[in-house]
Amino acid sequence: MLLDELVATVGRVASTRSRLAKVDALAELLSALAPAEIVPAVGYLTAKPRQGRVGVGWRTLQGGMGDPAEAPTLTVLDVDDALGRLAAAAGSGSAAERTSVLRDLGSRATDREQDFIARVILGELRSGALEGVLADAIARAADRPGDIVRRAAMLSGDLGETARIALTGAPGDLEAVGLLVGRPVLPMLAGTAPSATAAIGQVGEASVEFKLDGARIQVHRSGDEVRVFTRNLADITHRVPEVVEVVRGFPARELILDGETLALDEGGAPRPFQETMSRFGAEAAREVVLHPWFFDVLHVDGRDLIDEPLAARLAELERVAGVHRIPGRVTADAEVAERVARDALSAGHEGIVVKGVEAPYAAGRRGASWIKVKPVLTFDLVVLAAEWGSGRRTGWLSNLHLGARDPQGEFGEPGGFVMVGKTFKGLTDDLLRFQTERFPEIETRRTAHAVFVEPITVVEIAIDGVQRSSRYPGGIALRFARVKGYRDDKGPGEADTIQSLRALLRGADEGGAT
Repeated sequence: MLLDELVATVGRVASTRSRLAKVDALAELLSALAPAEIVPAVGYLTAKPRQGRVGVGWRTLQGGMGDPAEAPTLTVLDVDDALGRLAAAAGSGSAAERTSVLRDLGSRATDREQDFIARVILGELRSGALEGVLADAIARAADRPGDIVRRAAMLSGDLGETARIALTGAPGDLEAVGLLVGRPVLPMLAGTAPSATAAIGQVGEASVEFKLDGARIQVHRSGDEVRVFTRNLADITHRVPEVVEVVRGFPARELILDGETLALDEGGAPRPFQETMSRFGAEAAREVVLHPWFFDVLHVDGRDLIDEPLAARLAELERVAGVHRIPGRVTADAEVAERVARDALSAGHEGIVVKGVEAPYAAGRRGASWIKVKPVLTFDLVVLAAEWGSGRRTGWLSNLHLGARDPQGEFGEPGGFVMVGKTFKGLTDDLLRFQTERFPEIETRRTAHAVFVEPITVVEIAIDGVQRSSRYPGGIALRFARVKGYRDDKGPGEADTIQSLRALLRGADEGGAT
């Protein structure tokens, strides 16, 4: 298949708000792919090529592809081959090799294909082809039940491979996809509530657990081999030897564990989130030690637990993880839940997560079974621009323009971002230095006062709530926004939505806390 056909389909998907129309267009495209093209094509559609990061940034891409071709000739597999060569370039001469490969690829791509390829490489493709929509399109193209496709994608953590199985596999192959020790699973996600009482009201009897201000990890053990994955399913085993050592000591031969890791100070209190993330992202050992805590277990010694209720999983977790289990208490009493929340805060943690004891582990889903409660609301937003500072901050990129994700294009382009406020509060000298060095590398344009950037940088913002505002297209503005830190472990597709922020406004209108 010509890449141009795929790019044209992405254009059709981006131009409509109809989910049905998106599914129809994508299903038609998927049905026309050759078997070898399925995995690469799904990678392009989700801006997650199978090669992962290929060592090319925005600055290299600007002008790096040269003059575009006049007519489309590139195929889906041509691009896959080029991305493979970019990813394989290493060592002495790798920069020159990448430049050569990129220039050759660009010379064969039309103008719109160049733009598409650049966005795929950067992981920022605003097509509105969200993974949920694409999963439905796979089901449509393969004439398979949607729930079977979604479950296979969740348990494999690989939508492209799920599509290949659905479209080319034998009957029963999709149903056979299950947990596999060593292969990461999409993590279960939590909704939000303003208080422990409200969360208990939604969930009923629940495990009320401390919410740590750390980095999420998924740990797999098979014998003495232990592998550690991030929430994005990246393998970071080599970065966290202390976590590996802890899990090797657990009384089991096969495990899949879900949890958090964070750094502690000398008194046992959690260090600031940025210190944890700095250590978490380090390629070499550092003095700061990461401590793991676990809140779920999905597999123990040949027994899959993912479909069992949380109560059963917690019993196994207690046996396996012992003192490394995250503190919590099972209760249906709102007063007890509030007390656990106070204990978590007094220990220096973020808040609590309230989890229904009858719920299975719904990998990849953000539903009503897990509810997080934080006294200070935090949202993961995307940086759209940064303004040059004044006074002491002269010469530094300071005031951030913040955007929330708009999956269906309710307030703008589908899959784009809606500006919801600005802030310079909470920016340390280290963060100012980072912004000033990083943002020109992903610059799209600038004015005398600001540098506008590709919307790919996720920053955690604390707010007191939201208020109505006609200043921004989403109709709301953040109240008392301040920077908690950058989230290198998250991509723009994981940013919070404008709908989540507007839900806070509805809560305030109804007399609830924001």
